[in-house]
Amino acid sequence: MVALHWLTVLCLLGAATAILVRDEVATRAARQWLLEIHRHFGLVVLALFFIRAAVRIRIGKLPPVGKTTVATRVAAGTVHFALYVVLLVQPLLGWVLSSAEGKPVHLFGLTLPSLVTADEDLADTLQQWHLGVACLLLGLVAMHVSAALWHHFVLRDGLLRAMWLQRQRNE
Repeated sequence: MVALHWLTVLCLLGAATAILVRDEVATRAARQWLLEIHRHFGLVVLALFFIRAAVRIRIGKLPPVGKTTVATRVAAGTVHFALYVVLLVQPLLGWVLSSAEGKPVHLFGLTLPSLVTADEDLADTLQQWHLGVACLLLGLVAMHVSAALWHHFVLRDGLLRAMWLQRQRNE
């Protein structure tokens, strides 16, 4: 679960970087290449969602670290659930958006099926939804990181250390 967590983080950073840099490059070919990179990372996030969900169902939650209140556990559970929903919805929105724009979606050389027919009005709506969900994702990630830092620096309960890959290999 820890490795899947950090792989998802890397893919999200890659997708965000590719789409943000895309607006700064001059050539159409470079912008198209960065959009393809963004789509690839998004589709990998979608695949990781299903892998993470299967692993989570199979092995359950990671054991709790430290002592927390019921309210804290409920808040953490709510944010984690929302993150899982967004990690499913956002890549699907991107895929449907590309289909509505009439653009093929490729993943490692394979052309994926269009999820809807080309429709400019739908594409405009989906573009806004995709951006809105990206903002929601950013907010959820900020809460998630803030909570991890709170656990590390205020509670000092070892939660953040438990999420590092190095610790997992040493035990």
